[in-house]
Amino acid sequence: MCSHATKLHIWARLCRANPALGEDEMKHFLTAMVAGALLNALVWAQGAPRQAKQNSLIQLSGEIRSLSQKVAPAVVQISVSGYGPLDQSTGHQVSLFGRQESIGSGVIVDPDGYIVTNAHVVNGAVRIRVALASTPSQKDASEDSGKLESADAKVVGVDAETDLAVLKIERKGLPALEFMNSDDLRQGDLVLALGAPMGLPNSVSLGVVSATARSLGEDNPMVYVQTDASINPGNSGGALVGMNGLLAGLNTFILSQSGGNEGLGFAIPANTVRDVYLQVRQNGAVKRGELGVIGQNITPVMAKGLSLARDHGVILADVEPESPADRAGLKRGDVLIGLDGQPIVSASQLENRIFRRRAGDKVRLTILRGKEELTITLAVRERADASSLLARLAHPEKNLIFRLGVMCIQIDKDVASMIPGLRRQYGLIVAAKSPGGQAQFIDLQPGDIIEAVNTIPVALIDTLESLLDQMKPGDPVVLQIERNGQFQYLAFELDR
Repeated sequence: MCSHATKLHIWARLCRANPALGEDEMKHFLTAMVAGALLNALVWAQGAPRQAKQNSLIQLSGEIRSLSQKVAPAVVQISVSGYGPLDQSTGHQVSLFGRQESIGSGVIVDPDGYIVTNAHVVNGAVRIRVALASTPSQKDASEDSGKLESADAKVVGVDAETDLAVLKIERKGLPALEFMNSDDLRQGDLVLALGAPMGLPNSVSLGVVSATARSLGEDNPMVYVQTDASINPGNSGGALVGMNGLLAGLNTFILSQSGGNEGLGFAIPANTVRDVYLQVRQNGAVKRGELGVIGQNITPVMAKGLSLARDHGVILADVEPESPADRAGLKRGDVLIGLDGQPIVSASQLENRIFRRRAGDKVRLTILRGKEELTITLAVRERADASSLLARLAHPEKNLIFRLGVMCIQIDKDVASMIPGLRRQYGLIVAAKSPGGQAQFIDLQPGDIIEAVNTIPVALIDTLESLLDQMKPGDPVVLQIERNGQFQYLAFELDR
């Protein structure tokens, strides 16, 4: 607004320029001038925030574009050729397998060609090809402007429990993403999901973190980062990237009634991915820790019935005798509220954080015993894991008995320990049947154990294949098998 001195100055100038105007006319003229100035100022004040808002949105868009161009070259498309289960529309209760082609995604985490992806992307793989992504520059916005380079990949190791696999391609100097500390993620954080949804390479979508540690049931020890960034089939193994350009998680699956994206996507947290990757790269397998406790989620009914101090969290339902937990003084009924200063809200979260630890690592537990809060420090021990049958099918062509049309697993000490009541500690377990093999026409079922061929014992796949290779079409074959703890014979003529 004009000051009194300014008004007098303007009035004096007007009087000199227009001596015929009276005082009243001059005041009305001056009032109109001030009102006009105020109106112009008001219009400018309303327009300025809008312009600033538009500029900030344009700036945000540019930042997201730059981030996408920076991280996209580290996300690859994975093409897999191999064996897998077939859809069974005939109603037969028989496991069938056949040749399949599938596409997924992966993330380069080391410039020397190490890639992380989901284990289910490479299950049953015979050949794996990696298409190295290229991102168009700002001057060339055509998404097909870059020619993708392909390379064969080999499996370094698979961890079925976390659904993670590590691959290796023979390349140097590749763009790679660094891991972030996924414990720093917060609900509402912006993230990018990159991968090859529906087989479309080098795709990116934007969303937010819906939840940072989503548990999907007490039987599943994994916790996931939930996001509404668009994830579809083919995105599995792709990158979930934070606004800092670091790998926040590995896209893994969706919950959907339609089969497509409905805003419920889940990624394995970067901390879990990093731990599995480092162990697989160093040891070829993952060793996990445990404390010797069984935790359960507290419900309001449980809290009321047990007179617990809180109606949520984790209660220790069991403490294994002579375990680290037992020796440290933990007891059944203790309520666990924290681990190393971080809150524990579910049994799945507890198990996930413990099995990421190595044997000998020290952990600090905060518990409630009655109304008393205690802090107990104890050492993690290595968890004893029986070998997984599924992991033994990592190279299905080695397990395929072509002339019978079955896939078999050799029984060793580890496998035998998983099958109680075995009559003999050797043989070949039938894991699956090919729809085109002779096994479709004989009564040979998954779970059967082949122990001899025409009275000759077989303990190795090579032995069985060698015996069959010596036979001609039409020769008699008698398999001695064990089924449900009982021996029986299967007799047929070889048809090829």
